[in-house]
Amino acid sequence: MSTELSPHAERFFLLTLAGIQFSHVLDFMIMMPLGPILMAAFGIGTHEFGLLVASYSFSAAVSGVLAATFVDLFERKRLLLISFALFGLATLACGLAPSYSTLILARGLAGVFGGIMGALIHTMVGDAIPFSRRARASGIISSAFSVSTIAGVPLSLWLANHFGWRSPFILIAALSVVFLAIGLRFLPELRHHLSEEKRAHLLSATFSVLGDTNHLRALLFSALIIFSGFTVIPYITVYAVNNVGIAQLDIPIVYLVGGFATFISARLIGHWADKHGKVEVYRWVALLAVLPLLAVTHAGALQLWAWLICTTAFFVLTSGRMIPAMAIIASAAQPKLRGTFMSLNGTMQSLAMGLATTLAGFLTSLDDSGRIVGYPLVGYVAVAANMLAIWFVARIVMHGRNL
Repeated sequence: MSTELSPHAERFFLLTLAGIQFSHVLDFMIMMPLGPILMAAFGIGTHEFGLLVASYSFSAAVSGVLAATFVDLFERKRLLLISFALFGLATLACGLAPSYSTLILARGLAGVFGGIMGALIHTMVGDAIPFSRRARASGIISSAFSVSTIAGVPLSLWLANHFGWRSPFILIAALSVVFLAIGLRFLPELRHHLSEEKRAHLLSATFSVLGDTNHLRALLFSALIIFSGFTVIPYITVYAVNNVGIAQLDIPIVYLVGGFATFISARLIGHWADKHGKVEVYRWVALLAVLPLLAVTHAGALQLWAWLICTTAFFVLTSGRMIPAMAIIASAAQPKLRGTFMSLNGTMQSLAMGLATTLAGFLTSLDDSGRIVGYPLVGYVAVAANMLAIWFVARIVMHGRNL
């Protein structure tokens, strides 16, 4: 049940979705490297900063639950662009926030609309791209992460260092206007999922999704992958500066090198997954990801080049798992329920992010010298969740293998 697009239209469709995803990903990612600057600007500690990060994730989780009740009732393009416009306004509010309390409120609003957007983007890929090319398409969408780390994060940090912490959010809001205009021009209308049959009640599609065992397996699989990454990710910058001895001014280099590597690897992994099997490629990439998960969380004092090896491998393999994984997850949904399913999947991922960040905060602490204690334990938790996901993936049935 997919919409036929010409090769030219498909290319612009995917690039436009990747641009929208870039704005969404950069808005989420920029909070972590901005941590030291925000803590100094508002006079807050690590606990309050953790709430800033988690507020986005938990709000996105709530919006995913709400979106699941209506997302399949509307044409995809219109709903995506409305959510994107509101996301841009919320991000602008982050940049204009006069206090910590207003900033956390604005972050929550950005999470609400960002959560809807993230689910819709992968839903639209599932709707419009045949199964045989779906992993490659997911790789193109995932390149938004790479571009944000290559260009977005370093540029945002440069702006923050020279013009204040508000400037990155204003930049993202401006980019949202640009990609919104592009979306109006190049995104096709997707309405094949709409049915003239009336639902019994507002939650009928949600209950239908949750009543399918295969859907539940895919949702748990998704949560395990995200949990294994986000126990580690939010604290990498603080650990690098305080424990590994990397200078704060060198942090953009970490994102630049890691992002460039993932930009190349994302498309390769997507191609391999379509050619050799999505489950098989996922297993190999996820298994290899164990090494950088342990390296990043156990490293002592290192030279910058050695830390770059660890973090680049972490970026490539940890994010690389998501390329075949998202193709598997999107293909696990019944086509007529894909929007509702992907909204609930966004909820599961956001909950997993928030819980992982919160758990890692409980497992770690700062000693008197400012060094993080307990990060190796976080690494073991991440590896355990990753191994569970590797075992669990074989239990998911994918629809549309012949599309």
